[in-house]
Formats: sequence, C-alpha cells, structure tokens
Amino acid sequence: MSEEYDLLILGGGPGGMAAGIYAGRAKMKTALVDKKGYGGQAITTAELENYPGFGRGTTGPGLMEAMARHAESFDCKFIRDEIVEVDLTSSPKKLKGRKDSYYGKVIILAPGAEYREMGVKGEKRLRGKGVSYCATCDAEFFEELDVVVVGSGDAAIEEAMFLTKFAETVTIIVLHDQGVVDANQVSAERAFANPRIKWIWNSVVESINGDGIVENVTLKNLKTDALSEYPTNGVFIFIGTLPKTEFLKGQVELDEQGYIITNDKMQTSMEGVYAAGDCRVKYLRQVITAASDGAIATMAAEKYLHESEGFEKQVVKAVKPVVLAYYTPGDLKSLEYAGMVEQIVKDSKGSLGLLKIDASRNELLTKKYQITALPCLQLFKEGNVAAVQAGMMDKVQVKDWINKSV
Repeated sequence: MSEEYDLLILGGGPGGMAAGIYAGRAKMKTALVDKKGYGGQAITTAELENYPGFGRGTTGPGLMEAMARHAESFDCKFIRDEIVEVDLTSSPKKLKGRKDSYYGKVIILAPGAEYREMGVKGEKRLRGKGVSYCATCDAEFFEELDVVVVGSGDAAIEEAMFLTKFAETVTIIVLHDQGVVDANQVSAERAFANPRIKWIWNSVVESINGDGIVENVTLKNLKTDALSEYPTNGVFIFIGTLPKTEFLKGQVELDEQGYIITNDKMQTSMEGVYAAGDCRVKYLRQVITAASDGAIATMAAEKYLHESEGFEKQVVKAVKPVVLAYYTPGDLKSLEYAGMVEQIVKDSKGSLGLLKIDASRNELLTKKYQITALPCLQLFKEGNVAAVQAGMMDKVQVKDWINKSV
C-alpha cells in the first residue's frame, strides 16, 4: 500500500490549502491532491482585492501561490493527480487517482465548483478581462461603466441589483418574453423598478467580442433570428454553478444540485470525512469562506482523529473488558455516578478497564452508539459492545450488571 497520511485533502483551492496550513501546524502528516497542483477557481481571477489584508493589486494567482507556499512551510505535501474514484468506507480511506492511490485516516473533500459557462465564442478568451461570474468579486472594476448580465434567475437578478451600486447601467439579457423572469417575484419587482437596469428580451448572447478586453456582445433575437451588436464594458454570467462532486455519489450525502451536505463542523454524512469550500451547501462562495471552511474542517478532523485513535487503543484493542461511563459536567448526579463506577472498576483489581466520557464534548461516540439518555454505561468486550445500561443504578446493581455482562 502507498504511504498513509493522517489527513488527506482532495482539492487545492483556498479551502484545501487553508486545511493544509492548519493540519501541518497541528503536526498532522498531511497531503493535498489536486489535478493542477493548487489554485482552484481563484487562480483564474486576474484581480482579487476583497481578501482581508490583501488590497488593491492583489491577483488570484498571487494569493494562491502565497497560500501554497504557506502550506508547504508547514510540511503539507502537494501531489498532482486527478482523483477518479474514492472509497470512504474503508480504513484507511482511499482516493484513487490516475497515477496512484492515496490513503488517509481522515479526509477533507474540497474539489470545488465551477461556474456554468455559456460556451460562446470569446467567453474563455476574455475571462478576467471583462467576462466575470461574480459580482461580489468584480463589481468595483466597472464603476461608472456599462455592463450586461446574462440570466434571469434569483442569482442573476440579485447580482444585477448589486452591480447597480457601481455600474452606470446594467442590461439584463433574458431569453423569455417581455416581463418573464425566473427569479422570485420580490426580486423581480425591485429590478423592474430600478432606473439603472435595462432589459433585452427574447435574446441570447452569440459571442463576446473585444481586442484584449470586452467591447461588445453579439445578440441573437430568438423570435426573428436577427443578430445585433450591443456595446458593453463587461459581461456578468449567472446561469448557475456546477459542484465537482459527480465521483462522490453514493459516498456522501449530496443535495439535489450535487452539493455536499455538512454540519457546522464541516462533517459530511460519512464518519471521518469533511468538506470545505464551494463544493458544499452554503450561502456565500468566496475565497474567504472557503478558507474558513478549511480551517474548521481541519480542527474538527484533528479532534475526530485524536478521539477515534484514543478510543481504538483504550477500548477496541483492549485485552480486558472496558466500562464506559457517560456523563455531563453540568449534571452533578451523572458526575457522582461516574465516580462511583470508577471506584467499582478500581476494586476489580485490574480485571476491568474504565473510560469516563464527557458526552457534551464527545459527539463522535454519543452519535455513533446512540447515547441519548444520561447517565449511561457501556461494557466493551473484545472490541464490541457487550451491554448497555441507561439510567441510575445503585452500587450493588452496577456490580451485578458488570458481572453478568463480562
């Protein structure tokens, strides 16, 4: 088997690299696997000026390079490979690439998402030179200029409204008949009432034109097939995003659009697997939120690894039976009960092991073993649960329960 890592990160965008920084600093043996090495969507952004501490003149490639060097300084290993298959149920967990397979005790999924492109002539060539997919990122560059917005869903209309704070005019290109948009009614009415917004109906963009920067777009009227050129300084495309999660189907829970569902600790539906960045269900997809996800995911993963390895050593691989006593610090009775059980185990003269567990802090075990009522005792024998007892017992009853269980 290839080298095994404490933490294996899939994806080299800002979420993945932040995870690499935090993991390396926590002395976890860490590797990051990415098809291109690192960068994600951010590396394609010519100007990136809204990341705190990095002002005007910051570029996407420059910021991503700085993040990569930062991660490397904490011994995060970068591996260039395209992951085509995963096995997140195995131990260790496995990422299968085109070049090799990689193994990790815990995994952070950060494959990212990509903006849905129109696929028209000039779109790729002028990306970052007037073509944008993010008003929050780029609106400032179009102050007092004219821009067009492609799309009429909630995101398109809301981003168009945001653009009016900067641009002189915002023209929305809509493929539907006049007055028909895909956005919610409240947003649509606000847009219709905004004097800076113009509308072109029954039309699609055929090409984006310009010598080095966007100068105009060629529009096609869907009713007449007539082509016309429309002058503009920028083209904002809002026709959706696509998470890069196709290979994760059946491995972790995804929503209807394919985004990974996580809790606030970035935990996915699979134990020991976390997600960060644009690939997960979230409100705002930006470099700063991806980096935040990566930091949270790593701290949660590090805690999980510490707890699971400790549990494996103290309980699963223990030679003698082990009693687990679940309690909460805020419940004096459960604390006293755990203390009583501890004394009983001590009196067993080494025939039993004991692990007291603060249920309020050990979500992993309470969820895995469905501990819903406290106090609660478990007895493990040969690595498996032999008995469970919820609720209070007196000293004699606890001793009898242990004797029957072992």
